[in-house]
This record gives sequence, structure tokens and C-alpha cells, in this order.
Amino acid sequence: MKKGHSPVTRVKNSEPNIKSPDWVIWAAWADRVTFEEIKEKTGISESGVIKIMRKNLKLSSFKLWRKRVHMKSLKHRKKFEYERKKIRKKNINDYI
Repeated sequence: MKKGHSPVTRVKNSEPNIKSPDWVIWAAWADRVTFEEIKEKTGISESGVIKIMRKNLKLSSFKLWRKRVHMKSLKHRKKFEYERKKIRKKNINDYI
């Protein structure tokens, strides 16, 4: 191994190019990317993301994604921030 050479880490599902429609699909599946962030970066609203997902995914995959987004629903910034506050309070209380 050459001096100063670092190995390349390969990720199974790496982030695609933001200009690609695959990025919207990747971001929609990611738990930490909210619909608001998708709209800020691409200009596509939540309903637009749903349409893209419906068009590009198999029916069973789309239903699974919708169920996941609906049940977990951290895909909205307000709910995401509220859940993070609950987690922080819980963790702080564990140490007190």
C-alpha cells in the first residue's frame, strides 16, 4: 500500500446525484430527509414525491413506503423536530 493512500469506502446505497430523479426516490426512502428538505433542494412538493414514487416503484414497494411514511411520519419537519426533542428529554432524564 502506498504511503498516504487511504482505502475507498463503498456504501451499498450511496446518495445519487441530486439532479437525478433517483435522488428523490433515495431521499423519500431515507428516514432523516424530510419532505420540506426535498422541496427546498428540488422544488418537488410532497404530492409530487408521491407521484414519482408511485410511477417508479412496484405496487407492493409503493404500498410499503406509504405505510412506512404514514406510520412513522418523521418525513415532516415539525414532527421530526418534536420527536428529536422527546428523545433528548428522555436521554437527559436517564442521566439525572
